[in-house]
Amino acid sequence: MNEMQTIDPDWAWQPFEPTSQRPWDRSLAAHLYRRSGFGADLARIDQAVMRTPAEVVSELISNNQETPDFRSTADSLAEATLAGGDPAKLSAAWVYRLLYTPNQLLEKMTLFWHGHFATGAEKVNDARMMWNQNQLLREHALGDFGRLVHQISADPAMLIYLDSAKNRKAHPNENFARELMELFCLGEGNYGETDVLELARCFTGWEIKNKKFRKNRYQHDSGIKSVLQQRGDFDGDDGVRIVLEQPATQTFIARKLYRFFVSEERSPTDALLQPLANLFRESDLQIAPVVERILGSNLFFSSNSVACRIKSPVELVMGMLRSLHATTNTQLVGRGLKNIGQGLFYPPNVKGWDGGRAWINSSTLLGRANLIADILENEATRFDGGSLSECLDRREVQTPDQAIRYFEQCLLSVPLDDATRIQIQESVESISGDTERQMRAILHALTSLPICQLA
Repeated sequence: MNEMQTIDPDWAWQPFEPTSQRPWDRSLAAHLYRRSGFGADLARIDQAVMRTPAEVVSELISNNQETPDFRSTADSLAEATLAGGDPAKLSAAWVYRLLYTPNQLLEKMTLFWHGHFATGAEKVNDARMMWNQNQLLREHALGDFGRLVHQISADPAMLIYLDSAKNRKAHPNENFARELMELFCLGEGNYGETDVLELARCFTGWEIKNKKFRKNRYQHDSGIKSVLQQRGDFDGDDGVRIVLEQPATQTFIARKLYRFFVSEERSPTDALLQPLANLFRESDLQIAPVVERILGSNLFFSSNSVACRIKSPVELVMGMLRSLHATTNTQLVGRGLKNIGQGLFYPPNVKGWDGGRAWINSSTLLGRANLIADILENEATRFDGGSLSECLDRREVQTPDQAIRYFEQCLLSVPLDDATRIQIQESVESISGDTERQMRAILHALTSLPICQLA
C-alpha cells in the first residue's frame, strides 16, 4: 500500500501547531527556509523560532515582489550581460539574483516556473528574449496562474522554442498546443489527439515581428473549432481560457507544487491533493494561497516531508552560499551548475528537469563536490566579506567540532551520525596549523556527503 494513502487530507493541510513531540525549533525553521528558498543563517533561523510558523510563512508569502532598489541593481547587471548578446552568460545574471535577493521564495518560484514552462537558450539563441521570459516568470511567480499562462503563450522565446511562430492556417503546428495541455496545464489523459489539432488551429497566425509578438490575421484559421467539448470560432486566447477551465488544471498544478515543496519520492493520492486543488480553483487560480497552505501545513513539517527531497544543483550551491553569507564569482557558479545538470536557461528539454533521484548518480555527485571545491578555492569567494575562519570566529565557532556542528545545523536536514563526525574531524587533523584551510576542508567534506544532498 502507498503509505500516502494512510494520510488524512484534512489533517495534512491544516496549519502546523507545534507540540512537545514536534516542536518548532531550529531544525524545522531551517527546513522551511531551505524549501521556501535556499537557506538561512542561524541568526535568522533563531529569529524565526521566536515567532510562530504561520507568522514566518505569511511574511515569506507577502514578499512577493522585488524591492525597487534591488530590482534596479539586478537589472543593471543583467543589462551589461545582455549587451554582449550571449545567452550562455545570462546564467550569471540569474545567479546574482539567487544569491542576493531578499525575496527567496519569489526567486524559488521563478526557478519552479522555469522548469515548468521550460524554454532553452540553445534553440532560442536570443539573450534578450530569454531574459524577458525570465522577468515574466518572476512577475507572476506567486500571482495569477491564468495570466501567466496567457502571457507565456504569447512570449517570443516560447513561440520560438515550441515552433508556435511557424503555426499557419494551411499547416497548423501542434507542438505548443500539445505541451500547453500535457506539460503546462492538464497532464496526460485529459485531452485527445483531436483536441491537440483543434487547439493548434486556435493559435495559427501567432508570430514574431521585430522580436515581438503579433497576431497575423491573414494566417489565422477563422473556422469553427472543437476544443475540449467546446465549439466556436476560437483564437489562441480562447484556447488558453478553455484549457484553464478544465478541472484537471487545478489538480495538475497542485501535484507539481506538492512535488516541488513536499516530496518527489512520496507520490500523493488524488484525495490528498484535492484540498489544494479546491483552494487553487476557489482562489481563481491564484498561486500564493496554495503555496502558503503547503508551507504552513502539518504535512510539510512532518516526517513525510523533511529530508524527503533531493537538492537540485541550484539548491545545493545556493544553500551553502546563502546559509554562510557567502559571495563568489557568479560566472563560475553559472558554468558549474550547467556542468552538473541544471544550467539556468538550459533545461534539457520541454519537460524541464526530472528532479528527484535523477539529480544524483556517481558522476553528478562527484561533480557537485568538485563545484563546491572550485567555489571554496576561488579568490572571489568571501564569507561575510572576509575569510571563512573569520566569519566563523565572529560566531564563536573556532574548533573543528564546533564548525561541524555549525555547518550541520545550517545545511543538513538530518543530523550526522557520530562515526561520520569523527571521520571528518580526523580527515582535517593534518592541516591543523592552518585554520582557514581546515574550516574550508570541513565545509567541503560535509557538503560532499550523500546526506547533504537531502533537503
